[in-house]
Amino acid sequence: MADTEFTADYPTEMVTEGRVRVLVPRLEAYREEPSDYAPSKAPVFYNPVMELNRDLAVLAFQAYQRNANRNITICEPLTSSGVRAVRLATEVHGLQQVVAADINERAYQLAKHNIRLNGLEERVALEHMDANCLLSCHGAPHQRFDAVDVDPFGSPVPYLDSAVRALRNHGILAATATDMAPLCGVHPKACIRKYGGKPLRTEYCHELAVRLLAGCVVATAARQDMGTRILFSHSADHYIRIYVEIAYGARKADESLRQMGFVLHCFNCMHRETARTAFVTAKCPECGAAMDWAGPLWLGKIFDAKFCELVAEENRRVALRNGARIANLLALVSDEAEAPATYYVIDKISNKLSSPVPSVTAMLRILQDNGFLAVPTHFNSRGVRTDAPALVMQKLLQKIVARNLS
Repeated sequence: MADTEFTADYPTEMVTEGRVRVLVPRLEAYREEPSDYAPSKAPVFYNPVMELNRDLAVLAFQAYQRNANRNITICEPLTSSGVRAVRLATEVHGLQQVVAADINERAYQLAKHNIRLNGLEERVALEHMDANCLLSCHGAPHQRFDAVDVDPFGSPVPYLDSAVRALRNHGILAATATDMAPLCGVHPKACIRKYGGKPLRTEYCHELAVRLLAGCVVATAARQDMGTRILFSHSADHYIRIYVEIAYGARKADESLRQMGFVLHCFNCMHRETARTAFVTAKCPECGAAMDWAGPLWLGKIFDAKFCELVAEENRRVALRNGARIANLLALVSDEAEAPATYYVIDKISNKLSSPVPSVTAMLRILQDNGFLAVPTHFNSRGVRTDAPALVMQKLLQKIVARNLS
């Protein structure tokens, strides 16, 4: 039933997303220059680009619910316009309740309108409250959630401690980070300060960003005697996103911490390797140059193949605007699940060798023909995830180029 009493004091428009219709700020009214980031200038934050993020949240929580085989509760403590909460309440079957909140008065009023607009007053409990206050109120036994979705503008770190404490055993935490400059090494001090790990400006910095965020979640959960399992992660547009299962127990926390470590990188020959413990700056085993490093960060799996298949099944059940893109993403992620950490970008190697650039398909084929594992990566359309050493990669690339030129 429409809420005729609500009138915003700023330009708005009605949009359709998933199976819901919601009122949102009309972003064109806040874009004075082509480079302006309109969502941050609007009185209530709304970003249409994040529809893919919200689509995947619906699918992932539905996969989690079907696997748990019971009614679940979800908390969205930074709801803004309420579009995510409304979609979850409408599109996730077996959902008992969504508890949403926003401290911004205009956001609270708009979210309340959108909840009424979609007739969800019984399924969405909306609070005018700070995110950490809401999560802390649900940190006691029998008050916790099955899932918490932390989707801020910027870093999720300020909310992680209260978020993990608000989760039931084997609950799922979803966290988005849009502060890619620190995570990708542009502002390393900010990354160390926020995430507790040193970043590195490499061609695979987006994967390092996921591992730094995952490592931060692992360390945060471990302080509460909780272990972690990364179910799914992805990089898209201007952000990264992870889904983490929390399991109670000091032993499980210790097991998770054992999967923390460092990525060592040689900027001379592009060799990379992982190290589980603290180290003195190492020499590259391939070319002898000094190696730089990133970490501590998560070295374990960042995709769970079984969970990704459950999400893919959900995607096949429904018709989403981003359905084809999601299917492609999940197919790539499933292939990556068992592959080694980090990836090579073909163009980067070609540039180093001052060589023509071969296709990714040709590179994958020659690696596989030579007995190496080789799969594409969703992180970069020109990327290859493989167990081949860096110098072998260079030789094989040169072989392809020579063959094509002959």
